[in-house]
Amino acid sequence: MAGTLVPGNGRKELAMKHRRVFAVELKRQIIEELLSGMSTPAQLTRRYEISSGLLYHWKEQYAKGRFNNEPTKEAALEDRVRQLEQLVGKLTLENEFLKTAVQRGLLTLPKKSDSSLSNTVTSSKARKGGVNS
Repeated sequence: MAGTLVPGNGRKELAMKHRRVFAVELKRQIIEELLSGMSTPAQLTRRYEISSGLLYHWKEQYAKGRFNNEPTKEAALEDRVRQLEQLVGKLTLENEFLKTAVQRGLLTLPKKSDSSLSNTVTSSKARKGGVNS
């Protein structure tokens, strides 16, 4: 491991690299150059001294509209699908939890009765008074 010698104690301390910060405009420019086909990913990574993983991460962010640009329709649809899949997962967990609770007798379901429906229908017919009578 590379380190630097700290004066005074003779120990090697690991040197921390400063994290580079790229302006949004530069990121957008690099990705637009990539998408236009003017430069290859390899050329861009060498020229700007960035990793290919970072380049493709920026490309995903660009597609989502995170660089002051319009998100692509595909990215918006993928985001909506992801949200819906999360909702399906949540509802599935809730359903399984409730099924287990009913099976263990921790939760009782209200009994369905046809008489409650007929009572509401007949009771509404029984009220003939009111404003119009």
